[in-house]
Amino acid sequence: MAIYLEDSYVKDFEADITAATKNYVALDRTSFYPHSGVQPSDTGILINRNEKFNVLVVEVSNKEIVHITDRAGLSKGDKVHGCIDWDRRYKFMRSHTACHIRSAVIYRDTGAKITGNQIDLDRSRIDFNLENFERDLMRNYIEEANQIIEEDRPVRIKFTPLAEAIQIPDLMRLAIEMPEREETRIIEINGLDMQACGGTHVKRTGEVKKLLMVKTENKGKANRRIYFSLEG
Repeated sequence: MAIYLEDSYVKDFEADITAATKNYVALDRTSFYPHSGVQPSDTGILINRNEKFNVLVVEVSNKEIVHITDRAGLSKGDKVHGCIDWDRRYKFMRSHTACHIRSAVIYRDTGAKITGNQIDLDRSRIDFNLENFERDLMRNYIEEANQIIEEDRPVRIKFTPLAEAIQIPDLMRLAIEMPEREETRIIEINGLDMQACGGTHVKRTGEVKKLLMVKTENKGKANRRIYFSLEG
C-alpha cells in the first residue's frame, strides 16, 4: 500500500517486511515515494528493534515499491517503523505543486503542452512546446503563477474510475509516471487545473510560497525550457 497516494503528509508509519534480499526491502505499506521520471525518491530510515537502517533510494521493481538501505540486516516478517526525511519530501511537494501551477498557466495562456518536467531540491525545470519564445512573457507567466499561489487555493486528491477519467479533456497533459490502479489519481487545483498524477503535493497553493525564475533556454524548434526555484 502506497500511503503517499492518499496522504502526502504522513511522515512516519508502521509496516511489516514482505520481502528482503540483501539491502533491498519491500513493505506491506509505505509512505516512501519511489523515484519516477519527474520526482526523486524519498530518503529516510527504517527502524527495527532500535536498529536503524538508512533508506538511500526507493524504486519500483516488478510493480512493487523497493527500499534500498545502506546495509543488509532486515528480514521478511520483521516489523519496522519508517520515517521519511520530511524536509526533503516537503520541498518536493511544494516544487511538484508549483510545476502543476506553472504548467497550467502556460497551457491556459498559450495552449502549449508540457513535454517534460524535472524536480530537484535546488531548482526544477519545465519543458514545453511553444513557437514564440519571449523572456518577458515567461516572467509574466511566473507572476501569474505567483498570484495563484498567493490566493491559497485548495489542492485536492481525487480518485476517478478510468472510464470517467478519459472523458476529462487534457487530463494526461503532463508526462508523469503513475502506479497502475483501477482508478485514476487526479490532482485538482481549485479553479485552475486537473491532472492525472502519482506525485506528492501540498494541500494549498499558499504552501508553495513563491516561484523564482532562474533562467530560460531555447532547446530547439518549439522546445522551450524554464528553470525555477522556490522562495523559502
